[in-house]
Amino acid sequence: MPAPNAISPEKLSRLIGTPRSPLLLDMRSDEDYASDPRLLPGSLHVGDRNLAGLAKRLAGSPSITVCHAGHHRSQGAAAWLRAEGIPSEYLEGGFEAWSAAGLPLIDPAKLPIRDTHDRTVWVTRARPKIDRIACPWLIRRFLDPRAVILFVAPSEVTGVAKRYNAAPFDIEQVFWSHRGDLCTFDVMLGEFGLSMPALDRLAAIVRGADTARLDLAPEAAGLLAASLGLSRMYSDDLEQLDAGMLLYDAFYRWARDAGDETHNWPTNRPKAG
Repeated sequence: MPAPNAISPEKLSRLIGTPRSPLLLDMRSDEDYASDPRLLPGSLHVGDRNLAGLAKRLAGSPSITVCHAGHHRSQGAAAWLRAEGIPSEYLEGGFEAWSAAGLPLIDPAKLPIRDTHDRTVWVTRARPKIDRIACPWLIRRFLDPRAVILFVAPSEVTGVAKRYNAAPFDIEQVFWSHRGDLCTFDVMLGEFGLSMPALDRLAAIVRGADTARLDLAPEAAGLLAASLGLSRMYSDDLEQLDAGMLLYDAFYRWARDAGDETHNWPTNRPKAG
């Protein structure tokens, strides 16, 4: 039976990638973190010293604390945050249990420098269609839930990136961009090691829609149509991103949980005699 205020790696893995995922706080010691600096998707290494200050930064957002093995560092931090009015649980078995289960871990060294509010900043071309919505969805669901996404004129992307320590993406001659037959979404998955069946399935759909190869997945044409429709519905890029996040949430859950489900009509045919 799980301990009170604990969450298992299996249950947490079902929350990551969805809008319901809480903030993940890596409480490992500097020594443990240095020995393996990989992070659970979307987590932030914060340590466990200034917990009162951390509570203020969380502003009421639910959290899950993670330490090396799920003992006093994460359990104590979660208890402290709850005492400060922040809903918080700890990961059973900690980082060790997550890694032993073969669940995904990312290399934070590939993330852009965080700003003074511990957010990564990313910049791309305005008037997004497919990759420029898919990539922000991936960033906010699996890399940094509080990431700042900037949309600017194509000619200004690299200048804005330098000015604000942002990572430019989905534009020519930058690291986070198309490579051969791969779109930027594929490149991000590969570079961060996010190899999961649902994301692999979604990647084929995004690639097909983004590179005019609708034969790669039956759903690619539907994603293209929905993406073009959203671009006509919204003149504000950030409003379009908000709507697109819901679209990709739905495609991800379909790819993870409902890819083999069919829908027939009529629904209640009488059984043969």
